[in-house]
Amino acid sequence: QGSELSGWAMGRWTYEGIDLNHNFADLNTALWDAEDNDLVPHEFPNHYIPIPEYYTFANATVAPETRAVIDWMQRYPFVLSANLHGGELVVTYPFDMTRTYWKAQELTPTADDGVFRWLATVYATSNLAMASEERRRCHYDDFIRFGNIINGANWHTVPGSMNDFSYLHTNCFEITVELSCDKFPHASELPAEWENNRESLLLYMEQVGDG
Repeated sequence: QGSELSGWAMGRWTYEGIDLNHNFADLNTALWDAEDNDLVPHEFPNHYIPIPEYYTFANATVAPETRAVIDWMQRYPFVLSANLHGGELVVTYPFDMTRTYWKAQELTPTADDGVFRWLATVYATSNLAMASEERRRCHYDDFIRFGNIINGANWHTVPGSMNDFSYLHTNCFEITVELSCDKFPHASELPAEWENNRESLLLYMEQVGDG
């Protein structure tokens, strides 16, 4: 189809038909149900939330890639993370899932919203493509007026996201970087994409020492 003509779903699912972007355990619902019933924090934790039993069953629809990443997270105490996507120019931060389950979009901040907004802003303001004076919107969403950052759930709800899972299960602060309007850039464009993101990646990692 060509890099410019591929749809948003191209390359999203595994061979087994699993969407890795929605494949992590939904810990949000359990936390919010516990909060609604005044069980937090005495009877239900608000961090280091355990993985539900159903998710660990052998017949659970969990990709081997997802299981491997969870095992990796549990073995190493990461504190900061970013996952890189394509198809837009914006940095999203948790929560990715709307608290009102039937809403497709809803501002759903974490208790650490100020920290997440700072981390997203550090990346967005140092990314050459996002910070460019010639910056134009990629599609129909005008992220420029928001400083090229947005609460993930306020853009579109993503149950079972890696960002939310990292935050609730391991206390790792993770954001998503949509780093190019073009989801599948040509090989000749990759050096420019690297230059767009090199400084922002370095500055983002440096926030660990500033925390």
